[in-house]
Amino acid sequence: MLGTDKGKNKMALTKETIEDKIEIVGDYKTIQVRTATIIKEDSVELSRSFHRRVLDCVSSVQNDDDSWTHTDTDVSGESAEVQGIATAVWTNAIKTAKQKYNEANQL
Repeated sequence: MLGTDKGKNKMALTKETIEDKIEIVGDYKTIQVRTATIIKEDSVELSRSFHRRVLDCVSSVQNDDDSWTHTDTDVSGESAEVQGIATAVWTNAIKTAKQKYNEANQL
């Protein structure tokens, strides 16, 4: 039976999710966050899987009249560590440069 050792001892399965790697990449200080999901049985790691998400400082949309709308990335749902990094590296100069890049490359 799953979760027991021949009916004698219950095994404790736990799932833990941690941000195990945060990187700042490129001219526009893209933040890459790797999250590890760890499954343990009685404190012994059984498996580890990874997920990566990428955060750009600004997103840009070209409007029907060919003007642009630029929106700063909302990091309020991110960890305090990611928020702090975004605040430190996403300066107004970086955001402006990213906006210009997006417009020039029609992103």
